[in-house]
Amino acid sequence: MAQRMSRLAVVLFNLGGPDSLAAVRPFLRNLFSDPAIIGAPGPVRWALAELISRTRERMAKANYAVMGGASPLNAETRAQAQALEARLRETRPADVVRVFVAMRYWRPFTHETAREVATFAPDDVVLLPLYPQFSTTTTGSSFAAWRRAYAGPGREHSACCYFEDEGLAAAHAALILQAWRAAGSPERVRLLFSAHGLPERIAAAGDPYQWQVERTCAAVARQLPSGWDWRVCYQSRVGPLKWIGPSTLEEIDRAAADGVGVLIDPVAFVSEHVETLVELDRDYAEAAARAGVEPYIRAPALGTHPLFVDGLAKSVGAALEDAATTEARCACKKGFARCGLRRGEAA
Repeated sequence: MAQRMSRLAVVLFNLGGPDSLAAVRPFLRNLFSDPAIIGAPGPVRWALAELISRTRERMAKANYAVMGGASPLNAETRAQAQALEARLRETRPADVVRVFVAMRYWRPFTHETAREVATFAPDDVVLLPLYPQFSTTTTGSSFAAWRRAYAGPGREHSACCYFEDEGLAAAHAALILQAWRAAGSPERVRLLFSAHGLPERIAAAGDPYQWQVERTCAAVARQLPSGWDWRVCYQSRVGPLKWIGPSTLEEIDRAAADGVGVLIDPVAFVSEHVETLVELDRDYAEAAARAGVEPYIRAPALGTHPLFVDGLAKSVGAALEDAATTEARCACKKGFARCGLRRGEAA
């Protein structure tokens, strides 16, 4: 009797982004309503989310207008899903493979994708975040939303994080060198790995994000020619809380004081979106010009770089290896109380 082909569903998680200017305010409201973002009790959090979304709407719409009135993250995530599905069909020809996209704060929402996956009726479901470094505010929130929404069949597997993946690091290094050479291979340039920031209190509570970001940066640096001057920094701070640092703007000012240019790599972003196309390419470029930093170079986000897609495919394979125990698959230090695998958010 012929063996039944295995049906594999891979669910790519991302934050999502508004697909029109009219979607900006509800997108912001969804974002700030998440208890992983604002930890206040429900009624207080919802009131704050409404206030913040109203307050930030005008500025956010202006930023999205720069990008044509919508976030490019949605189209880029779909392209990543298509590239990963093609790669998995090459490497797993005996399986029926489909890659789905589940966005946390805009369409396709997690509950919508959960219904699609249930209809597909998979034997195995691999949860794969497009956040290479784990944080309770990103991967943790997305996994929790999925588990509230999904009631379909299939054994669940999780790729909690892949912050030191060889494909991830190699893709970053390739794009850094590409950007550097396109700028004429300037000699006095400092590489700034710029990641999205995080409030210090979240990191202090045992979130491994900052440690994982630093490990990613070190892994990328090992792929570069020796002698590169590089620093880790953080962007996109909002609100009154103290955030992890140093900030990317502080490092730009430090480069000005040291008389060197900068090459910025968006090390925690795998798609182009408002934090890269507006914050880095416009706001920080203007700050660098005012400070006299020359040149100012920005490496592109990973997108569908073949090395990155191949790394994602390998992460899927690793997650399917049920013989690997939780501890064996966890690369975090023991001290991170909010590590996804140890807390059961990515079992």
